[in-house]
Amino acid sequence: MEVLGVRHHGPGSARSVGQALDELRPDVVLIEGPPELDALIPLAGDPDLVPPVAGLVYAVDEPKRAAFYPFAVFSPEWVALQWALAHGVDVRFADLPATHFLAGVADSAPASGEGDEERRPRRRRGERPDPITALATAAGYDDPERWWEDAIEHRRTSSLAHFAHLREAMQGVRGDLFVDDDDRREAFMRRVIRAELKAGRERVAFVCGAYHAPALDPASFPPASRDNALLSRLPKVRVAATWAPWSSGRLAYASGYGAGVRSPGWYQHLFVTPDDEVVPSWFVRVARALRGENLDASTASVVEATRLAGALAAVRGRPSVGLSELTDAARAVLTEGADLPLRLIDRTLVIGEELGRVPESTPMVPLASDLAKLQKSLRLKVSATSTVVQLDLRRESQLARSVLLHRLAILDVHWGSQVDAGRSTGTFKEAWELEWTPELAVAVIEASLFGTTVRSAAESKIAEQAEQAADLGVLGGLIEQCLLADLPDGLRAVVAALADRTARQHDTQALLETVEPLARTCRYGDVRGVDVADVTHVLQTVVVRASVGLRAACASLDVDSAARMRTAIEAAHRGIALVDRDDLRDPWHEALVTVGRDEVIHGAVSGRVNRVLLDGGLLEHADAAARLSRRLSPGTPAPAAAAWLDGFLTGEALLLVHGDDLLSIIDEWLVGASEEAFEDLLPLVRRTFSRYQPAERRLIGGHLRDLASGTRTFSVGSTDIDLDRAAPAIAAVARLLGLEVAS
Repeated sequence: MEVLGVRHHGPGSARSVGQALDELRPDVVLIEGPPELDALIPLAGDPDLVPPVAGLVYAVDEPKRAAFYPFAVFSPEWVALQWALAHGVDVRFADLPATHFLAGVADSAPASGEGDEERRPRRRRGERPDPITALATAAGYDDPERWWEDAIEHRRTSSLAHFAHLREAMQGVRGDLFVDDDDRREAFMRRVIRAELKAGRERVAFVCGAYHAPALDPASFPPASRDNALLSRLPKVRVAATWAPWSSGRLAYASGYGAGVRSPGWYQHLFVTPDDEVVPSWFVRVARALRGENLDASTASVVEATRLAGALAAVRGRPSVGLSELTDAARAVLTEGADLPLRLIDRTLVIGEELGRVPESTPMVPLASDLAKLQKSLRLKVSATSTVVQLDLRRESQLARSVLLHRLAILDVHWGSQVDAGRSTGTFKEAWELEWTPELAVAVIEASLFGTTVRSAAESKIAEQAEQAADLGVLGGLIEQCLLADLPDGLRAVVAALADRTARQHDTQALLETVEPLARTCRYGDVRGVDVADVTHVLQTVVVRASVGLRAACASLDVDSAARMRTAIEAAHRGIALVDRDDLRDPWHEALVTVGRDEVIHGAVSGRVNRVLLDGGLLEHADAAARLSRRLSPGTPAPAAAAWLDGFLTGEALLLVHGDDLLSIIDEWLVGASEEAFEDLLPLVRRTFSRYQPAERRLIGGHLRDLASGTRTFSVGSTDIDLDRAAPAIAAVARLLGLEVAS
């Protein structure tokens, strides 16, 4: 029986494991990991299974309870697994079954199956120090990573004696550390070892984290009854396992889904490259990466950097060149001291951008299979690096890509996020930033509870959300999602729910908040070929009911309620302007006119409505000035007047730039305010004018200065125009408009 204690994802450990197995020639290889992964072992020999990959174990009824077990090319466990498959030796995973520990995972987020020294999420009674840190400190190192590299990763010889020495050192560390509920895990490992030895195995090799190695020596085993007591009456849950693609970036994460490896790209290079080529080939890759970004990196610089790295290692007394020497040499020679190129090297080489691949025969839920087929047919490449994809919705294939991404968003599988499409002002352009992360595998499994295909799952989730929606605004948003994701069945379910809720809805503000998403659906439905007749009918009902109830809904509002009502009115007005239908516009405008002339309505709402009416040509400039003058009269409380002014002035500053009569009214109101009232008004008015651009504020200030000095006069309705001089301009405009001008 030989226990090979390793550090997970260490190339030195991986190399040592391979050499030790060649020397041992065991009858069976045991690997730290839940036995549920045994079903995945045959696929590990499939050439289409390309690391980095992860064994994913999840609770069938609650996929959020999940754990990943990442494997890289340089992982000792992966080397052991490949050695066993290549030599026809029995291999199995031996750790506490996932059916037990997933039953006790309290939080809803998937657990990492990986750490620097542990491959299992644990509920601890207390945190224990990192044993590698303890050993590094004992050796006089202040950086445990550097000690591990010097002592293990750069070691070029391996023997079983080395594992014995490491096990002995770890035994001393364990004696000083608090032992938590790793006890159950180690008890199960010992149970497996006992079973193998009892079955007559003569040579057993167990590859596990170095911390566990002392506890797995048969000579020091506790009584089996003690281990059995630890493993009795454990909770259970039904679980399933599959392979999932992993990424180098996730290997570098120290928590969550990560493995705690600072430099997976460098470790892979160290593992796969011959000893005498490690340093020069690394700098060749660095130079290639820099040239790819149009940065200078000559061959002479590569040679000089290689020499400098070797010299640094010698000066520092290191056994061989490490990553710190490579980085310092690259900074001095290849990047001329600049940190930005080093970040590029760190991202692309030190960490790496590799994304693993799993074969089509991998067991997966039907939804994942359907998604894989869609990705292949639509030529959407799965990548661990962020890429931006531009889509032209007028092309059928690109529209299908957009539909898939929107459906996945509904299912909370956030493979892509929409970004600015650039200068295009049309509705037929979309831009998506795509980045596949390993946790999306869990998201797909969770989404599979809704259906077996992406379309059916999205429609089922939409229908469920429509049934549970608490307000009309949520339903309006669901309609937009159905439009973008091309879900006609889901759209019908949401429209039916919306029609039912609308008929029973007496909250005018809720109706107003529904108008804009419904209007967008009607306006842009034709772009995606969606039948929006039912949506149009619901929109008409909503607008009419909102128009009828608008005046009553605007009465007796406090400050917060008025702000919400103002926002709802603005949104509804934008929506109705999108559709441009008389049967919607006429009742809405009538309602706005009624609210605009009612002087008992809160100023924030009334002022905004009057500005909307003025901009829409439904209120004459002179009438607007008269209403402004009345609301800013001395009899109106200062806060109420400021609220009306804020609502009225929200929007473009041209109203004041070219409306000196309005500006004069505001100027007289502020100048005539008492000192106490002015102190209250100042922050309110300042907030109103701060929305304008600096150039607009300067222009308004100049007009006020001219008005005060009397050098600028303006009267609404002035006809002081030289028609003879204006005749050529009038004729030119008339020709553009196709009008005839009398000579």
